[in-house]
Amino acid sequence: MKRKMASILSLLLVMGMIGGCASAPAPETPSQAPSVPASESAPASESTPAPESSSEDGEEESAGGYEISGMPPEEMVAHVNHKTEDESAPIVYFTSDVSPEGLKKVYDALGHTLEGKVAVKISTGEQGNQNYLRPELIGDLVQSLDGTIVECNTAYDRARASTAMHLQVAEDHGFTAIADVDIMDADGSIEIPVEGGTYLTEDIVGSHLTNYDSMLALSHFKGHPMGGFGGALKNISIGVASRSGKSWIHSAGTAKEGMQMWPQNPFLRSMAEAAWAVDHHFGEQISYVNVLNNISVDCDCVAEAADPSMADIGIMASLDPVAIDSASVDMIYDAHDGHELVERIESMNGLLILEHGEKMGIGSQNYRLVNLDE
Repeated sequence: MKRKMASILSLLLVMGMIGGCASAPAPETPSQAPSVPASESAPASESTPAPESSSEDGEEESAGGYEISGMPPEEMVAHVNHKTEDESAPIVYFTSDVSPEGLKKVYDALGHTLEGKVAVKISTGEQGNQNYLRPELIGDLVQSLDGTIVECNTAYDRARASTAMHLQVAEDHGFTAIADVDIMDADGSIEIPVEGGTYLTEDIVGSHLTNYDSMLALSHFKGHPMGGFGGALKNISIGVASRSGKSWIHSAGTAKEGMQMWPQNPFLRSMAEAAWAVDHHFGEQISYVNVLNNISVDCDCVAEAADPSMADIGIMASLDPVAIDSASVDMIYDAHDGHELVERIESMNGLLILEHGEKMGIGSQNYRLVNLDE
């Protein structure tokens, strides 16, 4: 009961937000649509019809605000440990050493050179958040790549909603001291294609994305009030989406601004489809690192997030975004103190993003774990 109350409180803390993080609006009856402030509402896209609920999504047609309590159990994705010895599975490297040296070690294990101008995609953390990746942890790696830290503005109206404010938060959190910081939608958005998606045919990203030849998705793995968890897939989908692109994903391809949100499963699938677009944009010139430290049930975009509920686990690296998130989730489920985050993941059907990401062809849920500590 206490954990359920904590989840509700963390949702209320960021009620009404969408974007780099968004909490679910207050529960509504099935006949109600989500409440949208007049200044933020927008008509659905004429080119993309509003997604219709189906038995696949397990939710009523008029349900909104990411309420999934009525979802039939058979529509919930069950956890399966995907660690394997199959040599055809992608490798995920792991170290328990959460330090600048450990971060560099696990990244170097990839043996993969990011060429040209390197974008390092992180979350700068909402103003007031206490769990984001610290500059002193990531600085050596970012500088070794001569990387530029990249972010996009949020669609919710808080400290990172505009470029000037966002850059101030980045400075306050110490990121401008270790590298240049680029808010990629400072000059608007561009569209990149999505192929084979259920909800999206294009992903709307910051226009500066084309300034970069390669990307390191450097993700803080943690819980999320709406996605269940946030890792590599969230970092390159919602994280790379521009302000309007965030609305596009949250609305499952029906609105480019405001808070027109659709049921949970379309949102999760839309995140996976947007991740496909960014992964395919860079091709072989994208790598993934997940840092499992300061693990809270809340995202770094929550201003006053719940404190970490479990011990630090370590750092992972892979060339496969589905595999690295799958391995990270398995670590949470295997941990003796992971029950609160497991509850958050399952309460939001968070594993669906892995399933749909694999279906989209971004990567594999199965993985081989190489422990660099052994």
